[in-house]
Amino acid sequence: MTARRRPLAELACLPLALAACCAAAPRAVAQPASAVIRPSFSPDALGARTSAAFAFTIRDPEGEGEVPPPLRSMVLHLPAGLGIDLRGVATCAPQRLRSRGPAACPPRSLLGRGHARLEVHAGSQAIPEDAAITAVRTPDRAGHPALAIFGHGDTPLQEQTLSTATLLGDRAPFGAMLSVSIPPIPTLVLEPDASVISFSLTLGGARAHAPGAIAVPRRCPAGGFPFAAEFGFADGTGAAATARVPCPGHP
Repeated sequence: MTARRRPLAELACLPLALAACCAAAPRAVAQPASAVIRPSFSPDALGARTSAAFAFTIRDPEGEGEVPPPLRSMVLHLPAGLGIDLRGVATCAPQRLRSRGPAACPPRSLLGRGHARLEVHAGSQAIPEDAAITAVRTPDRAGHPALAIFGHGDTPLQEQTLSTATLLGDRAPFGAMLSVSIPPIPTLVLEPDASVISFSLTLGGARAHAPGAIAVPRRCPAGGFPFAAEFGFADGTGAAATARVPCPGHP
């Protein structure tokens, strides 16, 4: 994602995207943040066309109210057999998306929507910002499917961000990984970049001919469908999380 910095004069008072974005206070010794991921399918049925939702939350271990460091990268590991049908999905040039937003892209390039919550530092205050997230397919990168995750927030900052993601192969028990690069999200002069606190994105859909339709595997491994994610932060620390979507019919 690229981002535009707003001068202090525009920000008399402050309340992702991206998906959508918030700032981390300086710390004497970097302590790793923690992350929780929450994947889900709807409908949740073996072999069904579905929408797949992925959400995560990042917490700073320093204590209540502390802001985690700015997020720079994420790798999401997807279960083996999870199919993403990109046939007939149009592409949108990242330059067009960056300059004119998702409305300038072909309708069939849209893969999903979501929401992000960020933290922005204004002096001693950490103030939340909500951002709308849009995922759009872009031209392949080195022969691998690629997408862009566009985030737009209005309050307290007018910010837009553009993260790039590439779909790659993976090792068992996973079948593919989505590698996401997240740029710095500037806020106020002399203040840290924004930090992502939470993020959610829903891809695909159950309706016929939905762009980027996702198919649940026909068989479910013991214990459910495995997901994992690794997060990299601006201070050089990282976090990892795992989760399973229960097999249909199991709690």
